Amino acid sequence: MMDEQERIGELVRPEALARWMDARNLAGSGEPLEVRFISGGASNEIFEIKRGDVRMALRRPPRKVPQGRDETMLREYRVLEALNDTDVPHPRAIAACDDASVLGACFYLMAHVDGWSCMSLSGTSSGWPPPFDTDLSARPGLAYELVDAIAKLGQVDWQARGLDGFGKPEGFHERQVDRWLAHLKAFRFREIPGLDVAAEWLRGYRPRSYKPGIIHGDYQFANVMFHHGAPARMAAIVDWEMATIGDPLLDLAWVMMSWPDPDEDRTGSGYVDYTGMPTRAELLERYARVSGLPVDEMDYYVILARFKMAVVLEGGYARYVQGGADNPKMEMFGNVVLDMARKAAELARTTTLKR
Repeated sequence: MMDEQERIGELVRPEALARWMDARNLAGSGEPLEVRFISGGASNEIFEIKRGDVRMALRRPPRKVPQGRDETMLREYRVLEALNDTDVPHPRAIAACDDASVLGACFYLMAHVDGWSCMSLSGTSSGWPPPFDTDLSARPGLAYELVDAIAKLGQVDWQARGLDGFGKPEGFHERQVDRWLAHLKAFRFREIPGLDVAAEWLRGYRPRSYKPGIIHGDYQFANVMFHHGAPARMAAIVDWEMATIGDPLLDLAWVMMSWPDPDEDRTGSGYVDYTGMPTRAELLERYARVSGLPVDEMDYYVILARFKMAVVLEGGYARYVQGGADNPKMEMFGNVVLDMARKAAELARTTTLKR
């Protein structure tokens, strides 16, 4: 594992970055450049960049750049740039670099977000910072802010924002199963029980209504930031690597697929304590009211979300098992994949939706 200075020297190359920024006359040009490591994930590294009074964040792939990751990095930037000046909370896009020789990979700069993420917290047993760790009356606001943000995202006029060609909204539902199974085939190395059951059910069902919109693709508490303090206020949706144009209800399903109701275990569902949070029905009602979209076919979207998550995480797990990734966090994906596939199959067998 690299220490922070080695990571900065290899992945940010401060002198090269400063020259690139100066050549584009970005804010802070000519000022000394300071770099601080923020986080490293399965597919991205994030650093804080300071030049004088200007604070930014740099996002780039890891040292071992996965195939296609540079292109995905530029797609992320494109959607962030399209969201500038909308009411969707997001990091403001600043500049992107498509020349991998500058830092060894494509990267982009975005405005620094002053807030917190539950993925960067420590020292609280609930996974929430004060006052949300102890004040249960404040927690529902986090959930409603989470749902409101994607309700707003799905309403953005993506064509007016220059996102024609960003995705393929026509036939979105018809191609989901085959697309993700083809993706899985490229790295599949084990059986995943239940995946075929979910796939067969999904092939036979189509939503009654479909209004294309921007979807984040991996929407959950792990990929948002909140402003400090109460009441809960969303600061930014982050990690846009799976964004596309498709069915916005799939983002809601990403939230719903693991959301526990009060009569279920609310302390062991994921990485935060859901005690005091709204019910699934309350979140569905909130989303429907804010977005104007129907939510009565949510079982279909949850089955699709679990199916898709199983395939996506299996890709990361396969890279780790085969030595193509050096992030030890990816080892935990192995069991999550099996759990998602099992739950997708269970819901496919028990849903009251008629194909």
